[in-house]
Amino acid sequence: MTTDQAGVPEARPGPAFPAHEARVDALRRQLTAISGETTIRLAKRTSNLFRSRAAAKHPGLDVSGFTHVLRVDPDTRTADVEGMVTYEQLVDATLPHGLMPLVVPQLKTITLGGAVTGLGIESSSFRNGMPHESVLELEVLTGDGGIVVATPDNEHRDLFHGFPNSYGTLGYALRLRILLEPVKPFVKLRHVRHHDRGKYFEALGEICAKSEHEGEHVDFVDGTVFGPDELYLTLGTFTDTAPATSDYTWLDIYYRSVQQRETDHLTVRDYLWRWDTDWFWCSRAFGVQHRLPRLLLGRRFLRSSVYWKAVALDRRFRIAERLLKLRRLPPEETIVQDIEVPLGRAAEFLEFFEREIPISPVWICPLRQRPGGVRWPLYELDPEELYVNFGFWSAVPLDPGERDDAHNRMIEAEVTRLGGHKSLYSDSFYTEDEFWRLYNGDAYRELKRAYDPRERLLGLYEKCVRRR
Repeated sequence: MTTDQAGVPEARPGPAFPAHEARVDALRRQLTAISGETTIRLAKRTSNLFRSRAAAKHPGLDVSGFTHVLRVDPDTRTADVEGMVTYEQLVDATLPHGLMPLVVPQLKTITLGGAVTGLGIESSSFRNGMPHESVLELEVLTGDGGIVVATPDNEHRDLFHGFPNSYGTLGYALRLRILLEPVKPFVKLRHVRHHDRGKYFEALGEICAKSEHEGEHVDFVDGTVFGPDELYLTLGTFTDTAPATSDYTWLDIYYRSVQQRETDHLTVRDYLWRWDTDWFWCSRAFGVQHRLPRLLLGRRFLRSSVYWKAVALDRRFRIAERLLKLRRLPPEETIVQDIEVPLGRAAEFLEFFEREIPISPVWICPLRQRPGGVRWPLYELDPEELYVNFGFWSAVPLDPGERDDAHNRMIEAEVTRLGGHKSLYSDSFYTEDEFWRLYNGDAYRELKRAYDPRERLLGLYEKCVRRR
């Protein structure tokens, strides 16, 4: 595999995949059968989005067949993958070759196509950026019904670079060719406690700059904040051997181990899915962090996809809301967000958050764009800057008369003030003018005109803020 002068991998023609082509042809026939004036959407059984949405009124394209890992090539360290392949499937296909995707989002049922069009992040992001930065080639079903193969330097490079953060409003990824990286069998973890937020983020910056801590190489960096004086950096290092490995797929809970152990070892697969068993810490809302329910449920049901179904039921029947009323408790505002701010403003954001938003723990993940000077217009990062992602997922009580979006709007305003960004996988509350200023409306509209001129797909603002 070669690279260009900027160090960006060059896309090369790959093999044909006849079965995949047959699925593409069948999908095009589906699309042809739908009236040309009708808005279309994907018909999906699962989702990792947290935006509330109106009931579907538009016909859905059945993409359930696009779930194949077409090829893993150990020589070039690449994989050809269909868009609806989950990261759980992808990791199971690559690990036998001693390889993994450059960034593996935390939850097993996130799809590759979803992570690329909707962004993703994990503990390798301080050196590998986001999932879309490892893509060499995209095959996209566009809104105008065409099948486009987009690469960084072909005639569809505008779509290639504009696809991330478009959330399926320009087209749907049918096949992707991505880079992989080598792994070792185990990951050694060090949980390093800090008592001061300023020193915490200073240490985070130094570790990410050097990929090293106290003379030991670091491959993964994330963190957990339990309170103003209890902040942990978790540093992961690939190793060939381990004295023993922990198991957080059933009875034991990973995030609690951060407070309890200074060092730990996991198999590489268990490390990649360490957050999935308890959906970070959100499983506590379902009462399954006690030993008896964990014994009864077993590994099969302790996973994010099961909790997501429970959330969907709660939304449908408003169970939590009704229980609050029965208990005569104040209504709550759901706050499920991931934001990132430049490292130099991270302590300031955390101070604001701890003062205004009563949620704990908070997940911390550093992020830097991969070298090469590539511009991703719908989610632009300063390539010279290290950002800090904050993930927080819970609900807070509302004071009498307080708007049901008050805390979310407060967070959005603070992130904007600090020069940060907010992921759009959850509810957003921006005005239309502010939204397009933050997410490059000029570039988006140009892409929309080129690849969905009849607007058969929802627009980005309509989908992410108006929740259509």
